Amino acid sequence: MEILFLGTGTSNGVPQLCCDCEVCTSADPRDNRLRSSVLVTENDKNILIDCGPDFRQQMLTHHINSLSAILLSHEHYDHVAGLDDVRSYRSVDVFAEQRVNDTLQRTMHYSFAANKYPGVPEMKLHDIEENLPFDAAGITVLPLRLLHAQLPVLGFRIGTFAYLTDLKTLPEASLSQLYGLDVLVLGTLRFTPHFSHLMVEESLEIIERLAPRQTYFTHISHAMGKQSDVEKRLPANVALAHDGLRIEI
Repeated sequence: MEILFLGTGTSNGVPQLCCDCEVCTSADPRDNRLRSSVLVTENDKNILIDCGPDFRQQMLTHHINSLSAILLSHEHYDHVAGLDDVRSYRSVDVFAEQRVNDTLQRTMHYSFAANKYPGVPEMKLHDIEENLPFDAAGITVLPLRLLHAQLPVLGFRIGTFAYLTDLKTLPEASLSQLYGLDVLVLGTLRFTPHFSHLMVEESLEIIERLAPRQTYFTHISHAMGKQSDVEKRLPANVALAHDGLRIEI
């Protein structure tokens, strides 16, 4: 299994508009972060997790010419705004909670109309539920409940890989499904507290309990600090992900 980090930034991206901080003006390319998304490749199948507003740029940058499935963690715009560009991939299976799929049918009504306008994105929506494994392009995925402030969202476990973004609370029922991981990707916004996202200290407590072989932080704000500085402050088995990072499991 290969994991490609297409984007590792929070909803504002990095650099953030109208900001001249040392991170947003950094010359280190690792400090440039598109909105968060990963591509999981196994058995020549490409599974995209989240499809934000930088989707088109991400696909062009990495020459991704096929998509077998899309998994959506929730309906916030920085995780679904790129779906209009799925039109280039013909028909794609999209897996999300019913609430999220209902939202897509309202906001992208032109894609689901009885008489579709020619050239609209072709998506087949599949409702999924927490803790009920499903098949995406022949790959078994376990969706896990997370809380993004009070909003229920999903994380995903695929084999010994788990991707959890946009969370403040990891319920015990979900945490119990996350032991034995080789790689954990954990949305971690910054060092200081936030009402709907994990801070570094909170993430490290989760990591201590789960003991994955390696953890990468994603959904990173410019307030986190420069990659070169932050990596010195983290344990050896914890790292900031960066756009374009590829890992093999």
